[in-house]
Amino acid sequence: MRTKVVSAALAVRALTLGRAEADEKSAAIDLIRRECSTCHGAQGVSVAPTFPKLAAQQAPYLEAQLKAFRDRSRADPHAQAFMWGMAAQLTDGIIAEIATYFASQPPPKGAPADPAEIAAGKKIYENGIEAQHVVACQTCHGKKAEGNGPFPRLAGQHRGYVERQLGAFASNLRANAIMHENSKELTALQISQLAAFLSAQ
Repeated sequence: MRTKVVSAALAVRALTLGRAEADEKSAAIDLIRRECSTCHGAQGVSVAPTFPKLAAQQAPYLEAQLKAFRDRSRADPHAQAFMWGMAAQLTDGIIAEIATYFASQPPPKGAPADPAEIAAGKKIYENGIEAQHVVACQTCHGKKAEGNGPFPRLAGQHRGYVERQLGAFASNLRANAIMHENSKELTALQISQLAAFLSAQ
């Protein structure tokens, strides 16, 4: 008798958890349609470089960023202006669903750029700049800039967005010790070249 009661209780709990997960998935999809798509596009391919492309982004990275927006530990100006309010009420479950959705979308297409800029940016991305203590970007972000878990996908990202974020890392407006060290010695030209290469991928 006790076994049957325990089994029934477990079945009810599983059903309740299943409903909760379904509710969070539904809430996440509704939020994506109503809010996220306004800036980032329905499939995560934004038009304006103010807003990053999220399509095919690494899910762990998206989760970490949404939680950082929620707890206000990511405090660069655009984060404050656009994402603090949006993320304030998100649960961990809804965050996970949003991250999964955008990670599953087709990757964005690269944008054309000057071949010389792309070549210069590729050299920095693949080899770093020893004289400036800049580590090769591919070490964390992958050979094809596809990202890796907590390290974001950079391929196909808006050139202007990449430039702005590297500037924010360099100045510590966006706090990240590793990225600060790797960006603080980059010149404006080198940042532009890197961004040209990444946006073209």
